[in-house]
Amino acid sequence: MANSSPAAKSSPVYDWFQERLEIQAIADDISAKYVPPHVNIFYCLGGITLVCFLIQFATGFAMTFYYKPTVAEAYSSVQYLMTDVSFGWLIRSVHRWSASMMVLMLILHVFRVYLTGGFKRPRELTWITGVTMAVITVSFGVTGYSLPWDQVGYWAVKIVSGVPAAVPVVGDFMVELLRGGESVGQATLTRFYSLHTFVMPWLLAVFMLMHFLMIRKQGISGPL
Repeated sequence: MANSSPAAKSSPVYDWFQERLEIQAIADDISAKYVPPHVNIFYCLGGITLVCFLIQFATGFAMTFYYKPTVAEAYSSVQYLMTDVSFGWLIRSVHRWSASMMVLMLILHVFRVYLTGGFKRPRELTWITGVTMAVITVSFGVTGYSLPWDQVGYWAVKIVSGVPAAVPVVGDFMVELLRGGESVGQATLTRFYSLHTFVMPWLLAVFMLMHFLMIRKQGISGPL
């Protein structure tokens, strides 16, 4: 009978990576992880949120090739993407609807974790990173909403960036920091674009990594 051990199936390419990365140990660790019997579709909400984020990243990256973050050209560049670029309307539509789906799945995921006691010891840090990601995700929506720089986007920025004015002592400073000046303009759009396309994606990716590593360490919370 032929030997069916991993060594018998190895190849020069596999051996090369195995020697340097020990990929077999990684594969064994992943495949040996126990999945509790109570896990059902409601425990997939976090994974669906991750898929939505990946779709957001891919479609958002594609749109950066055509979007122009200036108050004079932002709106026209979005219209060009929608009407003249092949499948541009589809890319933007997928980006928009996957954003809504991501927020919805995140809300449902938070409720599921809360109802199953997933925030309790020893998973407090997992809960904190999850809540932090929820805040970042909502901020994603606010900054992305402004980028077309139409009437809706402009007034959304003006209202949202004016909210910190109610904070005592540092309120005016925070408003000016968000807007890049006393009024909403080019500096505001530049800052929101930078936040939406660079700062927040990296922040969310870092917190996601921390979140998944802690889930990997602590395991899945109990049943409903």
